[in-house]
Amino acid sequence: MKTLFPALVAAALFANVAHAQQDPDHVPFREGHRPEAGHARPPFHVHPYAAGAASGAKTPALVRHAYGFDQLAGLGAGQTIAIVDAYDHPKIESDLGVFSTQYGLAACTTANGCFRKIYASGHKPSADSGWALEIALDVEWAHAIAPQAKIVLVEAASSRFGDLMAAVDVAVKNGATVVSMSFGGSEFGSETNYDSHFRAAGVSFVASSGDSGYGVEYPSASQYVLSVGGTTLQNDVYGNYLGETAWSGSGGGLSAYEPETAAQAAWPLPYAGRRGAPDVAYDADPATGFAIYDSVSYNGQAGWFQIGGTSAGAPQWAGLIAIANGMRKAAGKGNVGAAYNAVYTAAKSNYGSDVHDITAGTNGTCGTLCTTAGGYDYVTGLGSPRADYLVPALVNLP
Repeated sequence: MKTLFPALVAAALFANVAHAQQDPDHVPFREGHRPEAGHARPPFHVHPYAAGAASGAKTPALVRHAYGFDQLAGLGAGQTIAIVDAYDHPKIESDLGVFSTQYGLAACTTANGCFRKIYASGHKPSADSGWALEIALDVEWAHAIAPQAKIVLVEAASSRFGDLMAAVDVAVKNGATVVSMSFGGSEFGSETNYDSHFRAAGVSFVASSGDSGYGVEYPSASQYVLSVGGTTLQNDVYGNYLGETAWSGSGGGLSAYEPETAAQAAWPLPYAGRRGAPDVAYDADPATGFAIYDSVSYNGQAGWFQIGGTSAGAPQWAGLIAIANGMRKAAGKGNVGAAYNAVYTAAKSNYGSDVHDITAGTNGTCGTLCTTAGGYDYVTGLGSPRADYLVPALVNLP
């Protein structure tokens, strides 16, 4: 795991602790640490250097080419991607503008109807520099993948699961066709009580699988959520895909409480009866991470960052689903809806073409559950998207 300078980390933690004393529900974000019980955290990692936009971080054009998005006519028109995160990013709209201008993306603003920010509780939540960095990653890269989709950022009052699930409900009520959740926490015995939040008709839910290696997190573990694990993506300077291996931080394994989904039972998975996570994968290694712009100071740094973690994959898979939904709408069909089933169905009929099968790397030392293999595995799921094949396959589903 990459770390930042200790003095800067200490200063940021002191500032967050001082804020927490004023707000008892505010649990300070600490990169690389598991959240407190009943709370979630965003699984991202910062590559440890301050860099401009011309750094070695991956750009939208490069990523779109590597995964085949640039071969698709659809860009998510007519769809709404909801980003659900905790706390407030006070400058997210202007930061999205800087990102979009830098990479030649269409403007996405409140004024043109593309962007909207909603406070789930009805009141502006307190700010948190770690969650603000997550918000910047999610909003900017959802827009990068599906630039014609609308973005609704729903900010939960805190990182408590109850507040985050309330924010998910607000996202659905405000027209989301796909909801991205780049957060998670350890599984707990009553987690299935929250699963009903992910069963809205015609809406897909996507979550990051975690960044602590072997182990399953919620809501990624929900049987109604598409869980996204992590890889290390190799590409040349033009963005041509050269290969992928499992990222060692990719969360995954067997859920302790959730049953196996119907789609996984039909695949089938190596171990039957219990929910396996993740379902799919995406680049997550901070060493091969994504460029984002965030003007809220995080550990003494503001501006351009290079970010990794399974946090990055959830909004980009949400973008893929938005593109598929837009193309289905143009064909007179309804939304993909339950993406956790649809992706398995589409991939099963043409597995070698629709996804990149990841067959190298581990996320721990527990044997089969921690080791990649041909077909489905509990580190990278089905694999990463070949969007130019997978999206048409999703469009062609009934």
